[in-house]
Amino acid sequence: MALATLLAHLAAGRFGRGLALTSGGASTASAAHRLHLLRTSPPPPLPHLVSLARWSRTHFRAPLRLPLPLHALLLAHLASDGGFHPLLLIDQGDEVLLFDPAYETYEKCIELARGVPVYVPLNPPSWTLDKEKFLKSFTSRTKAVVLNSPHNPTGKVFSREELLIIAQACQKMDCFAITDEVYEYITYDENRHISLASLPGMQERTIITSSQSKTYSVTGWRIGWACAAASIASAIRNIHVKLTDSAPAPFQEAALIALTSTADYYTSLKNLSLNANYDSFRSSSSSHKVQSVFAELPRSWQLSDIEFVTNLIKDAGVAAVPGRGFFHRGCDRESYHHRYVRFAFCKGDDTLKVAATKMRKVCRQGQPRPTGRQEDQTASTSS
Repeated sequence: MALATLLAHLAAGRFGRGLALTSGGASTASAAHRLHLLRTSPPPPLPHLVSLARWSRTHFRAPLRLPLPLHALLLAHLASDGGFHPLLLIDQGDEVLLFDPAYETYEKCIELARGVPVYVPLNPPSWTLDKEKFLKSFTSRTKAVVLNSPHNPTGKVFSREELLIIAQACQKMDCFAITDEVYEYITYDENRHISLASLPGMQERTIITSSQSKTYSVTGWRIGWACAAASIASAIRNIHVKLTDSAPAPFQEAALIALTSTADYYTSLKNLSLNANYDSFRSSSSSHKVQSVFAELPRSWQLSDIEFVTNLIKDAGVAAVPGRGFFHRGCDRESYHHRYVRFAFCKGDDTLKVAATKMRKVCRQGQPRPTGRQEDQTASTSS
C-alpha cells in the first residue's frame, strides 16, 4: 500500500510535516484577532511598508551590525516564495550550489528559472561542511549558493568557521548567497544561529529569506519575505509584483503585529516543551535538533527508510518522512541515503508522549520486518 494511502487513514500521530501544534504566543493571538476584524481590504498601503522597514532596521541592522540599509519585502502567498523569487534572478545555464540533503523546493525553483542545481554533500553523521568538496563545486558558471541554516532536514546549525568558508568562496567567485533562515529563533543546546549576512563582505551579496511559519506557529498563513541590499531588493520586487502581486492585506496586517513580539517571546522558543520532548525521538546518530530529528535507522535493521516508515504507520499509527526524499546527489550510489527518517516534533505534549510510547512498544517487539522494496514510492518532504 502506498504511503499516501496509509497516511489518508491516519487520524493522528503525524510527525512528517512541520505543522506546529504549539501556541504562537500572545502576539499571534492578537494578530489572529486583527485578521478576523479585517474582512476585506485593498492592497497594503504605504504604512505597511513603513512598518516593515522599521522592523527590518531593528531586526537586521542592529543585531547584524550591517553598515548597508537592507530593504525588506513582505512577500507572497507562500512562505517558500521568499526563497522562490530571489532564485529567479539567475539566468539560463547558471549554476546554483546546494548542500545535500536539502529541502525539496530549492531544486524546482532553480530549474524553473532554467538554472542548474549543483549539490555539495554534507558529511554524516554531524553533517559537516567538507571544504574541499565545496570549493571544487564552483565553476565559472556558479551564480549563487543556497544556505539553509538552521538546516532542514538535519537540524544542523552551520558554525562560524563553516560560514567563513562559504563567505570567502562567494566573494572570491563573485556570486550571491541566498539564505533560508526560517528556523533562526528555534535552536537548542549551545547552538546559535549566525546569519551569513553578518560576516565581512557579505552584506552586499546576501539575500536573506524567511517566513512566519515556524517562529509564530502559523504554517497555514504562508507569509514570507526577502531582505537584501537596495539594488537586489528592487529586482526581486519587480519579479514579485508580476508573479504574485502581494499577499492578502489582512495576512500582512496580522504578520506585522506578530513581528512586534518582544525579545522574551523569542527567548521562550528555546525553553518550550519541544526541547524536553526532543528526547522522545532522540537517536544516537542525531546530534542536531530544530523542530525535527533526522534519525539514522539502526544498522542491524535490514530495512530501508520507506519500509520502516510504512511499518511504523501500520504498527504504531505514527507517521514520519523517509529521508531519501531530501537527498539528491548520486542517491543510488550512497547507501546511507536510504537509512534516515525525519520526525517533526513540533507537537503538543500529549501527542508526543502517546507517539513515543507507541514507538517504544514497536521497538521492544524486535526489529520490524521488511515489507518488500518500495523504491518507486516517494513522500513529500515539505517543511
